[in-house]
Amino acid sequence: MPQHSTHTSNKFWLPLAFAFVLILGILLGIKLQKEVPIVPSPKGAQLVERQPGKLEELLRYIEARYVDKVDRDELIQQAIDNILAELDPHSTYIPADQLQRINEQLDGNFEGIGIEFLIVSDTIIVIKPTKDGPSDKAGIIAGDKIVSVGDSSIVGNKLNETNIIDSLRGARGTTVKIGIVRENQPVIQYFDVTRDEIPINSVDAAYMLNQNTGYIKLNRFSATTHTEFLRNLEQMIDEKGLKNIVIDVRDNPGGYLQEATSILNQLFTEKDKLLVYTEGRNVHRSDYETTAHSFFSIDNIAVLVDEGSASASEILAGAIQDYDRGVIIGRRTFGKGLVQEQYTLSDDSAIRLTVARYYTPSGRSIQKSYEDLDSYGEDLNVRLESGELFSGKQLTPADTTPYYTKDGRVVYGGGGIIPDIFIPLDSAKANPYFAHLQPFIRKFMYQYFQSNKPRPDGGTSVLAYNGMEDFVDNFEISDQVLQSFQASINDEKLLIEAKNVQDRIPLTKLYLKARLAKHLYDENGLYAVLNAEDDVVKKAIQILEMPSPITVLEEN
Repeated sequence: MPQHSTHTSNKFWLPLAFAFVLILGILLGIKLQKEVPIVPSPKGAQLVERQPGKLEELLRYIEARYVDKVDRDELIQQAIDNILAELDPHSTYIPADQLQRINEQLDGNFEGIGIEFLIVSDTIIVIKPTKDGPSDKAGIIAGDKIVSVGDSSIVGNKLNETNIIDSLRGARGTTVKIGIVRENQPVIQYFDVTRDEIPINSVDAAYMLNQNTGYIKLNRFSATTHTEFLRNLEQMIDEKGLKNIVIDVRDNPGGYLQEATSILNQLFTEKDKLLVYTEGRNVHRSDYETTAHSFFSIDNIAVLVDEGSASASEILAGAIQDYDRGVIIGRRTFGKGLVQEQYTLSDDSAIRLTVARYYTPSGRSIQKSYEDLDSYGEDLNVRLESGELFSGKQLTPADTTPYYTKDGRVVYGGGGIIPDIFIPLDSAKANPYFAHLQPFIRKFMYQYFQSNKPRPDGGTSVLAYNGMEDFVDNFEISDQVLQSFQASINDEKLLIEAKNVQDRIPLTKLYLKARLAKHLYDENGLYAVLNAEDDVVKKAIQILEMPSPITVLEEN
């Protein structure tokens, strides 16, 4: 948020007065549409045309007579930010220069050349082109080094990932010349790549945990999530015989409500069961119900949640829990039960305005209190300090009003979905040290993979395994590889920690192995390695293998 000017008291009060008039005009002019919950982009929702009034007069006076020079656009953004901050934590203003990238995450695609890359030794390395994407069609392959984009060289120690992304992205149908240096071919090759729509997958991984149980990791609820979910579910049912499903929405911030209800429709066979309803002061109640159009038969369900699971993730978990359709495992969710609608303003910026609350089938709102906005923003720290993330016994429901599941179990609202089975946070994984270590792991394991990857001629390789399951079960990071990794770290503080903290070695080896698995078996390999040592996933497998998993809930 821009900082208040401190030159004079007038500069403090004038933006606030301006803000009040501006936002009042916006709110009066917006036509709220009835059924567009959770950050959609409704067409035609514009400000009402009106003659210039107090707002325009105020701007003219400030620009013509105010003692100091002012930035009109900065005043407007400051005014909007100040007013929206007084409403709730999720009503926000999005500047025009940020809107496209934010919308891309929810639309499920962006326009560009379609590559995954990594910066190694001041050089951009293509990790993988998107299958059948523009770069793939043009002939760019994994391992290529990008040395130029258009007429600009992009080699050197000042490479910036954001700037690289901006140079590679562009309008669909436009062509960009990419300069490539390929292994054993020192001459630069040039590829004309025509930009196109590139999918942003919301399914990170989908694979079988064992003979009966499949796993799907959702990172958001975008416009393509239901389609992606169905495609992966169908493949595991048809090819692997899936009977049970683990749906992982940990650290999933939510997105489109309709995508969550569409997935829920695949998990309930009955018709007209209430999944969620929304209601607000100016928005009539809207019920979202099952359609009985599920395509597959699924036996048992586990939903994995944590303090990062919000919004649509909580809608999914709440419906599963209220109907005793499955088991919720992990830690208390974020607690976002507010519905936003997005409206584009005349300068192509936008506001996301909270228009309603949503309620689970039992009638509970899971929105945590936002009376104190500072405390709202510090909620995770409060959970850490109180011990809630490490012991379910430390959790006290914010709203003690009892609600009841289909089988009569008591559940609570007012602050997130409380899981049926609590699994404490792994404090080692939460240590900032490992977050800082990840860039070094990515670079080192790429180079290790390139040096040891299976040879096309069938020659021997330390990475020659009979598929992902064989790799997960039998490959281990040796002490020699660990020492080589430690030697590659060029951050002095991290290097000291990496060598001296013995209890971090097993987790460091796990992350190294997981990154290597990604090179061999894509995202499924990454998650297969991590999940093999994940207590939440282990508990889900144990529960789903019981004859009647729901009965275990009565014992907790």
